[in-house]
Amino acid sequence: MTEHKHTPDSPEPNEPNAGGAAEATANDSEQPAAAEAAPEAPRSPREAELEAELADTKDRLLRALAETENLRRRAVRDLDEAHKYAITNFARELLEVADNLSRALDAVPPRARDEIEFIKNLADGIAITEKALLTAFERHQIAKVTPEIGARFDHNRHQAMFEVETAAQPAGTVAQVLQPGYTIADRLLRPALVGVAKAPDVKPAGPESDERARNEDDGAPARPGERVDTTA
Repeated sequence: MTEHKHTPDSPEPNEPNAGGAAEATANDSEQPAAAEAAPEAPRSPREAELEAELADTKDRLLRALAETENLRRRAVRDLDEAHKYAITNFARELLEVADNLSRALDAVPPRARDEIEFIKNLADGIAITEKALLTAFERHQIAKVTPEIGARFDHNRHQAMFEVETAAQPAGTVAQVLQPGYTIADRLLRPALVGVAKAPDVKPAGPESDERARNEDDGAPARPGERVDTTA
């Protein structure tokens, strides 16, 4: 019986062919490329209609969510304003009470308050009542607006009643305070009544004006055309 010897140069019986393996690898790499290059199947009209309906529904849903969020924010803002300004009309009615208490204290002479026990007790009672009212105002965010003399006139918080010709204050500033104002939260409840400073009118000085003033003071006859007789 003849024995077949295995030599290093002879191929194994079960060893695959190198050329066949390379071809198989090339075929496997070409299959995904061919699958990717394959054109997509055309969509049916029903699929296109469903996609359009889906896009429209999504758009309407987003709009509805945005509108709901805006309504929620508006409701929160309205509720906050209702809490802040619900007593606006009631507070405006109480301002007159505060003004009368302040006027009552100002009407008490300091000397009578020091010498007469009854007047002193009465003034102290009025002062305590005024302080309690102002404390209640503070709890509800109601603050007094009392501009200082010489402060710049603010049309958002002040109301000008008249103009005062004065050189002591710059023009456009507060020269006199007639009545304090009030605010509730960040809103004006009543403006402060003030008088606004105005620069005084300065007449130009000259020889003719000086001579005319001397003639009027001395009773000397004026030149023709200077005076008009209105008694005729």
